[in-house]
Amino acid sequence: MIANTLIFVTSFVVVLSLIVFIHEMGHYGVAKMFGTKIDRFSVGFGKPIFKKTFASGEEWVVSSLPLGGYVKFTGDETAFSSADPKVLEELAKKPGAEDLFQFKPLYQRALIVAAGPAANFILAIIIFAGMLMAYGEYVTKTEIFEVIEDSPAQAAGFLPGDRFIAIDDKTIDTSMDVMSYVSLRAGEELRVVVERDGRNVTLPVTPERKLREDAIGGQTAMGTMGVRMRQELVETVEYGPLEAVGRGTQQLGETIAMTGHYAGRIFQGKEDGKAFGGVLRIFAMTGKVAVDGAAPTTEGAGGVVIEKSMGERVRSTLLRLLNLMALLSIGLGIANLVPIPALDGGHLLYYGYEALAGKPLSPQAQDLGYRLGIAVLLGLFVILTFNDIGYIRSLMS
Repeated sequence: MIANTLIFVTSFVVVLSLIVFIHEMGHYGVAKMFGTKIDRFSVGFGKPIFKKTFASGEEWVVSSLPLGGYVKFTGDETAFSSADPKVLEELAKKPGAEDLFQFKPLYQRALIVAAGPAANFILAIIIFAGMLMAYGEYVTKTEIFEVIEDSPAQAAGFLPGDRFIAIDDKTIDTSMDVMSYVSLRAGEELRVVVERDGRNVTLPVTPERKLREDAIGGQTAMGTMGVRMRQELVETVEYGPLEAVGRGTQQLGETIAMTGHYAGRIFQGKEDGKAFGGVLRIFAMTGKVAVDGAAPTTEGAGGVVIEKSMGERVRSTLLRLLNLMALLSIGLGIANLVPIPALDGGHLLYYGYEALAGKPLSPQAQDLGYRLGIAVLLGLFVILTFNDIGYIRSLMS
């Protein structure tokens, strides 16, 4: 019990701190490239538990609450890169004012802000590519071996032995392709092409929305047709470095597209948004993935219990956490691009106005935007926390 608790907490702190560190390093690295003065680089919020001050006066800090981080530029009033106009007016009169973030050219400020989410996306590509080079990509059969009674698939005429070829003109290569596409399209009629007895058959089907168990055992509402597919390995595709980066980039694009599609369905009233989570869900997911990977046994075919060596347990834990880290890194990048003031996307929204109007938004309007943005973020935090509590309950049931 104590060991599992340590694994749970450690995995959460390490994974979240790493993706936050990479995000902030994106901002920091591009800011340094443009010669921007920085007061503080912090991983976490709250009371510092580690601090190093350089000769330039710049501080690197690890704080006690590992739920985020920030780069505080010289002249910033807050960690959200908002500034007091009177302070900026005084700083503008002093030597070196051109090195302050607030006085940098518009394109440089935009690149500095965009570099945080970009760093998260690059991290995901690196993880995906590394795993593809090391282990390849498993291709499993898309053949149906069971059609669930009274399901949309049965009503549409699917039969055991049918093999998925395409859905809505999208080529299907693996069973995961089927699940990924169908899970986000409950209530939408799909045109499914299957191979049956050597010929292609087109079947219209409308997935229904049901609670299903996800990869770590939590209950998530998703679209389902009501078929079970064979999970037999067909082949393992091997990748060289360039091919792996290309495929990793493709996986990044697919994940972003799926997130965008789900968000769009929320605004259309087709989803309840409960698949989106916050810090508590990250804590539960990282801990559960790590504990399951470190378990001394696993269940094989036919329910046979298989003992795992220490090396297998370490390898399993690292692989699971790396894959989750890539997905969480993408999520952090996307979340920060949402155009809410106080997030990176909000800054980019302000810069977009500045580019079109030829002048910055007034300090009063920016301040109001930040206040409203923080209020929106607090509201989202409450909603996501309720989502997280429901998800954690499903994990424990």
